[in-house]
Amino acid sequence: MSVANPSIGMGISLRAPSWLQRKFHFFSHDLGIDLGTANTLIYAKHKGIILNEPSLVAIDVESGKPLAVGKTAKEMFGKTSGGVRCARPMKDGVIADFETTSCMMNYMLGQVRSYGSFFKPRTIIGVPSGITQVEKRAVIDAALNAGAREVRLVEEPMAAALGAGLPVDQAVGNMIVDIGGGTTEVAIISMCGTVYSHSIRVAGDEMDEAIQRYLKRQFGLQVGIFEAERLKLLLGSALPLGKERYARTYGRDVTSGLPQQADVSDEIIRDALNEPISAIIASVVTALEQTNAEIAQDIISRGIFLAGGGALLKGLSERLQRETGITFRRTQDPLSCVARGVGCIVDNLSELRSLCIA
Repeated sequence: MSVANPSIGMGISLRAPSWLQRKFHFFSHDLGIDLGTANTLIYAKHKGIILNEPSLVAIDVESGKPLAVGKTAKEMFGKTSGGVRCARPMKDGVIADFETTSCMMNYMLGQVRSYGSFFKPRTIIGVPSGITQVEKRAVIDAALNAGAREVRLVEEPMAAALGAGLPVDQAVGNMIVDIGGGTTEVAIISMCGTVYSHSIRVAGDEMDEAIQRYLKRQFGLQVGIFEAERLKLLLGSALPLGKERYARTYGRDVTSGLPQQADVSDEIIRDALNEPISAIIASVVTALEQTNAEIAQDIISRGIFLAGGGALLKGLSERLQRETGITFRRTQDPLSCVARGVGCIVDNLSELRSLCIA
């Protein structure tokens, strides 16, 4: 779906901004934020996605001030002295470290406010569907502390459905599975409302940790979290790929404590990923069991849509289809699907305000 025309597939009438509104946008633009466990994306009103950075912060331990945020902090992860701490302030899709999240958002909002805004922006933030009231409050407070003047929240499955161009306002059952870094969101949406939603804290991060555990248990090799992510991207799959593939990995031998290297195959990584993949499949099957006959008919005829970085795992859609008997369709650019959906609400807030949950 094109960011420039977020109304594709929707029956909602979206008006072009007047000259007065366009003039006001120069002084204060609204922002949409996909505050993810692995990456944070920011969408500026009528401009599209203007920031995409890892959700990481490097902090000076003595002063408590951030030294680096995003890609620079990721390069420093695990390689700093005792005076610098690298932190991932988001865990399982929600804020785990309030102060660090505020620092990260303050830096990122400062980066994007150079896009012609003189006033504090209004922000709309995507959050997991299973978020608690306390976790909602933490997200709102962190954004306000970072410089937002007003904060609204939207559930990530709804945002992902908008980003995929699904007709969320029509009397049609739309089922979407959003596999992010910290959570997998399974939802059925119809007539601008959520018929069913369920959030499990099994997603990309859990896949990386599963690879770490498997290599340590089976081969006595301890690898870093980003090395595990690299192996997942390079060799990871939900089904056999045909020709066996190998990659060299580096880590530490847990017995001797010495640096070690090993060649691992796609079969090894697939075995490591089987547990989290099975948990995602079980969540999808549970959702399908909760649907009524009318919505089930829509899902069978339209298929189920996959979004989020986890949707890029090789063979996942085919395995899901094999397990459920229903067609799975990967959305266009699944990594930015939630951000585009939040941006759709930002661009058309007066028409889509009712989709926000806070």
